[in-house]
Amino acid sequence: MATNVRAKIQAFGGHLTAMVLPNIGAFIAWGFITALFIPTGWMPNEQFAQIVGPMIKYLLPLLIGYTGGQIVGDKRGAVAGAIGTMGVIVGADIPMFVGAMIMGPLSGWFIVQFDKKIEHKIPSGFEMVVNNFSLGIIGMLCCLVAYEVVGPAVTAANLFVKSGIEALVATGYLPLLAVINEPAKVLFLNNAIDQGIYYPLGLQAAAETGKSIFFMVASNPGPGLGLLLAYAKFGEGLSKRSAPSAIIIHFFGGIHELYFPYVLMKPIMILALIAGAATGISTFNLLGAGLVAGPSPGSIFSYLALTPKGGFIGTLAGVASATIVSFLVASLILKMSKSKKSEEAFEQSVTDMKDMKKEGAINTAAATAATPSKKIQYVVFACDAGMGSSAMGASIFRKKLMKAGYEIEVKNFAIEKVPSEADVVVTHESLEDRAIKATGLPVIPIKNFLNDPALNELMSTIEQQQA
Repeated sequence: MATNVRAKIQAFGGHLTAMVLPNIGAFIAWGFITALFIPTGWMPNEQFAQIVGPMIKYLLPLLIGYTGGQIVGDKRGAVAGAIGTMGVIVGADIPMFVGAMIMGPLSGWFIVQFDKKIEHKIPSGFEMVVNNFSLGIIGMLCCLVAYEVVGPAVTAANLFVKSGIEALVATGYLPLLAVINEPAKVLFLNNAIDQGIYYPLGLQAAAETGKSIFFMVASNPGPGLGLLLAYAKFGEGLSKRSAPSAIIIHFFGGIHELYFPYVLMKPIMILALIAGAATGISTFNLLGAGLVAGPSPGSIFSYLALTPKGGFIGTLAGVASATIVSFLVASLILKMSKSKKSEEAFEQSVTDMKDMKKEGAINTAAATAATPSKKIQYVVFACDAGMGSSAMGASIFRKKLMKAGYEIEVKNFAIEKVPSEADVVVTHESLEDRAIKATGLPVIPIKNFLNDPALNELMSTIEQQQA
């Protein structure tokens, strides 16, 4: 039951991410314009500063609504999504990102349902008339409903959530968000939290003050860095050897998924992340830190690039304090560990036990992936958003295949977007159930995108097939 709930939340976060991530460049552009040209910016300019308001009120929500409609209903859905989103924009006084995430897919869904009803029923020669008028009428109705119902409802919900979090800020309890954020991240639920809650709140605050701490409460690279440093110093076996590479990719590349396996391997390590994240949030709050836009990816470079004028001390202090506290707690946990097995042996024992106990579709899919019935020509790496850990894993495996002289296609996708022509799907083990259900393809679960025994087995299978 818990696994199904987690998979549904992951899928929900994946849908939010699919609407937001393709438009991150626009958000960053708005952030730069804000940081540079508002009265307190780096290069105050009254004319250019006039762009800030229209971009956050109209452009960014419309992009989200258009993308959400396109995901559901292709081009017609995209246009309907944009029309529906316009209703919530005009019907509210706040940037309507949540409303766009609702009306974009919903408007696209209505178009899809209508198209299904009239399929093969349009008289010859009237296709364009029906298509254009149906899109216009449905779009108009969605826009009116959005204006009258969805906009006010989202505004009320937004005020409730915002007031609750602002109360945490005012009373000094904002660090408690770490208790929610860090476990959620390790369970690959970070997109649902970031894209669904903190980004909209952060953009509202940034529109008023030019920066927001909400962009920092879940994306701080410090806690993960401290954890990985502890493993690099006091870990054993594979965890110790792989930690330095993970540090570089996590801290400088911004792919936080790299440290998730280290926590899943030793769940008590979540305490180190919570302690580090809470310390970072406290430091950010104390020093009045904030970013001008959401850092994507969450690397130190993104943090520095989106830090407003005069905010570097607060940003660096929050990252550094989170790193130090996370490192100290994680180091203490590793030193106090009484296990006689090395972590590498522990990982292997968990894998063996998992293989022995798995039954049904999951076991069948994994076995099929290990010994596919046909020659592997197309390998897909999949993750929640299709742009983070999967992109890195695909890049590494592709280079490995090219070095061996094999011409095999390797691409990365979001789980729900994996093409049916793929031969095998590689994903993190916590996303395995979801990948099997979404793709129906052989799935290879892994623990580590950098160096995992399952990837070595896949490489050996390909080598045997190519011989």
